[in-house]
Amino acid sequence: MSPKPVRSASPKPITIAKMSTPARRRLMRDFKRLQEDPPAGVSGAPTDNNIMLWNAVIFGPHDTPFEDGTFKLTVEFTEEYPNKPPTVRFVSKMFHPNVYADGSICLDILQNRWSPTYDASAILTSIQSLLHDPNPNSPANNEAAQLYRENRREYEKKVQSIVQESWTSDSEDEEEPDKKS
Repeated sequence: MSPKPVRSASPKPITIAKMSTPARRRLMRDFKRLQEDPPAGVSGAPTDNNIMLWNAVIFGPHDTPFEDGTFKLTVEFTEEYPNKPPTVRFVSKMFHPNVYADGSICLDILQNRWSPTYDASAILTSIQSLLHDPNPNSPANNEAAQLYRENRREYEKKVQSIVQESWTSDSEDEEEPDKKS
């Protein structure tokens, strides 16, 4: 004998409504646009079960010390998107005048110059442009800003070391402390 289905007093549209908020619909459009017309050197996609949390990759721009680097980021959107910018953080180690130690990025379009016209593609290409053209006058990393202004060769040497680190996988990064002891 098969059990009878239990009817819930609360129908499922709550889940459906949550899935189709304006922010989530916009993120689906952003993702579709990013897939259909990907900008050079950047990629991004929602995590498996969360359209509000994306993993992204930015390739170091040509003719910069970041060239050949592969840098991972997370992009966290809220239900206020696109009216409020997402929180974007480098997961990969980064040495840059406009990137804080925790990976947060000091970029005007992610703060006071945000506009709802920016989409995920524009955010990622703006961050890639920041790698190409840092703003040492608004530093998030004072050491990087000072080296960028005063000793470009030393700055580029430090950037090259993080570019090389960007090639290693996450599992190798976790094993590294054991190798040093």
